[in-house]
Amino acid sequence: MTGRTPLRSRRPRRIRLARAGVAALLALLLIVLLAGVAYELSLPSVSHAQVKVAAIVEAHHGTIGTLPVPSRLAAAVVAVEDEHFYSNVVVNVLDGVGRATLATLHGGDPGGSTIAQQLAKELYGKGNGFGATLKEVGLGMKLSTSYSRVQVLNMYLNAGYYGNGYWGDVAAARGYFGVEPRRLDWAEAAMLAGLLQAPSAYDPLRHYGLGKQRQRHVLDQLVANGYLSAMKAQVAYRAPLPLQGAGHLGAEPN
Repeated sequence: MTGRTPLRSRRPRRIRLARAGVAALLALLLIVLLAGVAYELSLPSVSHAQVKVAAIVEAHHGTIGTLPVPSRLAAAVVAVEDEHFYSNVVVNVLDGVGRATLATLHGGDPGGSTIAQQLAKELYGKGNGFGATLKEVGLGMKLSTSYSRVQVLNMYLNAGYYGNGYWGDVAAARGYFGVEPRRLDWAEAAMLAGLLQAPSAYDPLRHYGLGKQRQRHVLDQLVANGYLSAMKAQVAYRAPLPLQGAGHLGAEPN
């Protein structure tokens, strides 16, 4: 006899350990889920999000853009800001959580967060650190589950700052190009979409070269996401931009 435990005796023990491991994992997941639900309930209501957007636009003497969203501008913004925007809400939220967490761990501003998270930041206050990121993620999730994709995108376009005192896509389209948002061509839409991330840095009136670089990036993203062919993107990039003088309709953001 070698003193080894018979194989038949070891199997039940392994099964018991495996079952205990699964039970522990399920218990942990349940705790995380309950904690997440509790945190969601502790966050502000998003039922008045559209009212908040309207207040922002009114405060800066703008005009609310109504549905449907301007198709070219909407496509450009989604392509460059949140390519998974139209995915399943859960997929979109998890994608944003991952990007925001990575940015926070590296000490950066999670600029790659989802459109819903960026809208939450605009409507409910900006902050720094993991706590602020967690709040933006939670509020972004609430916005994503309380409003349709088109409504969220419409609010984001309306609440966004496009530089030179232009708040909202209506003021920006009129101010930079003298047209309504739905009349923007691909060149103009790509330029406006690129301003949302850093309107001062990419200001085409003061930093035309940087603005064109950003426009090219947006056009490349439109190609990558199937909205434009490479040829049409090249034509849009080479098209002249009928930029007008800025009217300074409102204050710069803090």
